[in-house]
Amino acid sequence: MTPINRRGLIVAGLGLAAGLGAGTAVAQNASRFAGRQAGRATADHAAFDALLGRRARNSRDGVVRVDYAGWRGSAADRAALTRYIDTLSALDPLSLTRPEQFAYWANLYNAATIRVVLDAWPVRSIRDIRSSLLVVGPWKKTVVRVGGVGLSLDDIEHEILRKGWSDPRVHYAVNCASFSCPNLPLRAWRGAGLGPALDAAARAYVNHSRGVSFDGSSLTVSSIYKWYAADFGGTDARVIAHLSQYAAAPLAARLGQTDRIAGDDYNWAINATTGS
Repeated sequence: MTPINRRGLIVAGLGLAAGLGAGTAVAQNASRFAGRQAGRATADHAAFDALLGRRARNSRDGVVRVDYAGWRGSAADRAALTRYIDTLSALDPLSLTRPEQFAYWANLYNAATIRVVLDAWPVRSIRDIRSSLLVVGPWKKTVVRVGGVGLSLDDIEHEILRKGWSDPRVHYAVNCASFSCPNLPLRAWRGAGLGPALDAAARAYVNHSRGVSFDGSSLTVSSIYKWYAADFGGTDARVIAHLSQYAAAPLAARLGQTDRIAGDDYNWAINATTGS
């Protein structure tokens, strides 16, 4: 069977063998950003705030959507996004406080993802943007350089954020430009107030039907909770306990009456505004 990862990575034969060594080297370079070293500095995310304020909006269905068409059509906003990414890339993230480092990487991931979509626009799904002929999606392609290290979106999410923080709320901080992904924040992440902000993002997702839904007594969850079950405790019972932590009272009561997950679902349609 052809190996397929959670985002549809397809590899085969010599392509897989050739990629393993390179992937290991990249992971080793990226891992130095996942340590506990920290300074006292903060980063300025005002430019990203302004762009999100103009180009992202919360729709009636509770999903934050992005005006990719308008953004692509604005040379000024495309240039502003590139300047923001370049400014972050020029920083030493290890000079930042630990909460600021988390915010730095989450914002860099989200900004770089938006740029990837804009460069390929129009697309129906981010999975249509291939890293190579053998790889579905853009997640394996180098998108930024930080401290001389070329990093892909997967490097930032898996090698830095997930390994560096071991916090399931990482999954509520990064947005993969898809309908079923936790919302893109309407304001850039900050180190100050990070914990409450991540909790709010978790509550918004868990209490939306993309995160958790019931058909009678059968529980369906976002595929995120299956792909990354280990991050949420590793068993159905522990995933449900995580969901219950953020669920509003009616949903929490229903979760308390079940001990298994019947199925999972994920919609990869692009999170674009209507008419984009």
